[in-house]
This record gives sequence, C-alpha cells and structure tokens, in this order.
Amino acid sequence: MAKPHTLVVMNADSYRAHFDDDRLDRLGALVALGDPAVVDELDSTAARARLATAEVLVTSWGAPALTAERLRHAPALRAVFHGAGSVRTLVTDEVWRRGITVTSAADANAIPTAEFTLAAIVFAGKKVPFIAADPVAAQRAWGGVNGYGDLSNYRRTVGIVGFSRVGRRVLRLLRNLDAECLVADPYADPEAVTATGGTLVSLTDLLCRSEILSLHAPELPSTRHMIGAAELALLPDHATVVNTARGSLVDSAALAAECGSGRLFAILDVTDPEPLPPGDPLRSVPNVLLTPHLAGSLGSEVLRLTDHTLDELARWTAGEPLRTEITPQAFALNA
Repeated sequence: MAKPHTLVVMNADSYRAHFDDDRLDRLGALVALGDPAVVDELDSTAARARLATAEVLVTSWGAPALTAERLRHAPALRAVFHGAGSVRTLVTDEVWRRGITVTSAADANAIPTAEFTLAAIVFAGKKVPFIAADPVAAQRAWGGVNGYGDLSNYRRTVGIVGFSRVGRRVLRLLRNLDAECLVADPYADPEAVTATGGTLVSLTDLLCRSEILSLHAPELPSTRHMIGAAELALLPDHATVVNTARGSLVDSAALAAECGSGRLFAILDVTDPEPLPPGDPLRSVPNVLLTPHLAGSLGSEVLRLTDHTLDELARWTAGEPLRTEITPQAFALNA
C-alpha cells in the first residue's frame, strides 16, 4: 500500500519542539513527505502546490484555520492529525462537511496540565504562593502565620468545574489526598464521576462548599464568565480559585475585586485577555499568582504529544480504529 502524501503544518518553533531525529524517521516511515515537508502557512503558491496532493496534514501550534477556501486547494485531503490540544482554531464547518478525519493529542496534553493543577491545589491548601510573597508572613516563626485561613491539605473540599479530560485526570490525582471532590458538569454521567472519585453536584452547591475551586470547562459562548461576581460570592472566605483551563471562564474584574478585598485567592495560569495588559488589576493584587500558560505541554512534554500523534497516524495507515478521533458532536462541547 502506498504511503499517504503528507504535509506538516506548524510554525518553526513547534516543529523543532515536536520532531527530533528519531521522530522524523518514524514519520518518514509512515508517510510520504514532499518538498517542502513543512510549512507554516497554506496560502502561498508553494504551500498550495503541496496542499494539492496532500492526503494527510500533521498540525500543531501555528497552523492556520482550515477554511473552505484553503480546503478548496486540498482535494485529496482525508485526515488531520493535530499534535496539540484544542482544534477549535483549526477546524471549521467545511472540515466536517468534507468528512475529513480529525484527531488531537488533547489526551496527552491533559497529563502535564493535570499535574500542574494538582501542584497548584496542594500549594493552595497551605497558601504557599501568597505567604511566600508576603514579606511579613514569610519572616514569621513556624505556626505564626495568620489571616490566610486554615492551612491544610487534609479533608479539604475541592470543586472541579468540568468533567473534562483534565478534570478527570485531576480527580484521579486527588485520590492521593484525603480530599472531598465535588464535580459540576451538566453533561457528566453521575456513575462515571463517582467511579473517578468525585460527587456530582450543582454548580451552586459546589461553589458554596469548595475551599479550592479548580476550573476545567471548555471555552464556549455558554461558559464565558460562568464564574462571575455572584458565583464568586458563594465561595467560602479564604477559598482559592485555580484556573488552568481558559481565562474567559472567569469574570476577571469580579475576581480582582474579591482577591483585592483579601477574601479570596487565585492561581491563574490563563487569563482573559492573554497576556493581561499592563495595569490590569490582577497584576497587582497580592492574593493572585499569575503564571504564563505553563500548565500545558512544554519542553520534553511536547515529545509526548508527537508520540501520541504518530501512534494515531500509525493506526490510521494500518486501517485500525483511532483512539482520539474528534467528532462534530464532541467538537461542539469540548475545548
């Protein structure tokens, strides 16, 4: 069987992160690569010439959206293997109309995101980032830190908003703590939540009880600012908001007001917009720790995404069932 003609579409930094010599060799063993083998756009004459014969696209960060106009120049395209998480900025309605197969490495990308989230939850339990940044508290003797609430990770109540890939992994990791885990997700199966270590409750119930709130919902029009002033007001005093999902899930102004008052704390790996503009209140509030989108795959973790993508590509070329194919229905609900 002839190898499928394949074009790699991603920016130069992504390509260097994804492909070392061994992984390039493996890609070459699975597919036929033309010249150029890699492009970072699909509108030039050279890129369109390659697109004209491409049966497969291997994509990642920096790949442009697969619009109807671009797909018009890809009559042979049958599959897209995305070597990163969300395909929301890549896939369009025309992809589904054409019946093009789409896979993603979102499952692999969920691993470091969940690990980062667990670390944030554990640090939040003892308010580590905030005490370390407090010049007075940091110099106090053992046991002399006041004003931060109960400093403990024993039998804390953690609220997980979104029974997503990352949300499920975080729940599994939290089994190592003696924590009560609540889950709010209108689409989640209660039995699946229970089997993963959580209890499915309403969002209101979760907010009223959670000492640590961890967000894992997708970015959709219906989830924008789902955590606003009214929702934040339900959280107990000294609760910490952890967001490693999407910044738009939270009303930033409302969160800045709550944290600025000293009532709540926040660990934010994502913001809206991203990055925050200079002078944004969240940049100066002492009860907020900002990190620049570190939770997802970085460094050697990107190679895990490549391995995942090549595994799926190998299954596809062998005619085997795919494990991470994205359907239009799943696309409508996931990040």
